[in-house]
Amino acid sequence: MLIDRLLEVTVESLDTALAAERGGADRIEVCAELTHGGVTPPAAALRKIHDELEIPVFAIIRPRAGNFVYSDAEFQVMLRSIDTVRDLSLEGVALGILRDDCTIDIERTRELVDAARPLEVTFHRAFDSTPDFLRALDDVLRTGATRILTSGGAKGAPEGAAALRQLVHAAGDRIMVVPGAGLHSGNIAQVAAETRANEFHSGLGTVLPYGSTNLAKFESEIHSMKRVLHSLNYTSATKQQPT
Repeated sequence: MLIDRLLEVTVESLDTALAAERGGADRIEVCAELTHGGVTPPAAALRKIHDELEIPVFAIIRPRAGNFVYSDAEFQVMLRSIDTVRDLSLEGVALGILRDDCTIDIERTRELVDAARPLEVTFHRAFDSTPDFLRALDDVLRTGATRILTSGGAKGAPEGAAALRQLVHAAGDRIMVVPGAGLHSGNIAQVAAETRANEFHSGLGTVLPYGSTNLAKFESEIHSMKRVLHSLNYTSATKQQPT
């Protein structure tokens, strides 16, 4: 069975969002302060981007940079941010909360997922800080999230490809595992072949510095990544056996 492989691109501004759409991105994730890992962007920026784009728009829900263990006050900020994103009619959010021992905070994450409905929810790369990926996969499933964004615990998806393949296989059709970090047109084919994933995430930080104004290069690289993904032909991840 042929797979329609999707590419999600992280952006900080309307200009980069429009360039991503022109390049063929299937979905964008809007973040502020990408150089610090991304935090929740202002509502005005989200509204403008969502109004101007035709493709789905997700927003990161992250009250600050740093670790993913949040205080009660920070958790309330996350809930208010979700209310804002839902009111703006975006298509989804990316979020993640861990306990002090770096395991998934199932209860509070589930509360955020419930608050976000009917939006889609990606559990972001907080996942990579967990000590046991298979346990974390089951924990995220219990929260009701629809995707997991992960590099397989490595610096980037290319280095974490073996762990990502195991996660894709373990997830089956229960949840989407999305390889992300370090992806570009020169390595996405190898990562796709090794992981058997159907969706991929890139901020292009290894190609262009965050905040770059070279929109033509940004758009061209996304176009190249999409062309590579369209050229690939493999069967559904749920049919694969790990090697």
